Amino acid sequence: MRPLFLLTNDDGFFSAGLEALRASLEDLGEIYIVAPDRERSATSLSLSLHRPLRLQTIRPRIFAVDGTPADCIYLAIKGLLPELPDLVISGLNHGPNLGKQDVAYSGTVAAALQAAFLGLRSTAVSLLPDSHHHYFFNEAAAAMRKIIVYFLENPFPAGLALNFNLPPPPFRGIKIVPLGEKRYNPQIIENTDPRGRKYYWIGSSQPEIVSKEGTDIEAVSEGFIALTPLRVNFTATEYCHLSCWEGLINLF
Repeated sequence: MRPLFLLTNDDGFFSAGLEALRASLEDLGEIYIVAPDRERSATSLSLSLHRPLRLQTIRPRIFAVDGTPADCIYLAIKGLLPELPDLVISGLNHGPNLGKQDVAYSGTVAAALQAAFLGLRSTAVSLLPDSHHHYFFNEAAAAMRKIIVYFLENPFPAGLALNFNLPPPPFRGIKIVPLGEKRYNPQIIENTDPRGRKYYWIGSSQPEIVSKEGTDIEAVSEGFIALTPLRVNFTATEYCHLSCWEGLINLF
């Protein structure tokens, strides 16, 4: 039986990266696309709980949702797909999702994590542009096709999300690495609207790299595809048994 792929992203159903990925996989199995109807970058795992969602059928098996990437995963799994997908793929994203901060904010990664929460195998795929701000979508899609064929023959554990970051080609190989760390310090831009009311805009900034050696940040800088397996666990386990808590737990 042909495998079933669910494709999504946070750039919108119309993005060049998503189309390149779809085209590269179309002969491997049945493809469904359930993606936002507009860009939803930096939405993380947010869900639309306080309003109804609208769904538009673009073509057979291609749906646009006026919600977040995480919304798209829920709608696809709970109502649109005929069965559970063999693999959920989020991307190809315009820009990297490198390091702990990117992963925490990313809508692309969030879609993969949402699928992992539901016990599925998932991947998030993000691309770095070259020095001319050009994205090599076709080359990246061809590389991911090879990787996905491998996973069809050698499945990784269900409930795991794999975060891929691809540098501009040629690719030197794949490195399995932990997340690095970048620190953002964005501008807060204050202005006034035509009615005299103040508004604020979170501006962009060039992140400071805090932790690079041996991480995904270093791997892509050396021309390697960086792969980081992700599983959400916010517990700071190493701090759970420190003596500094003794006074606290004896308060009552």
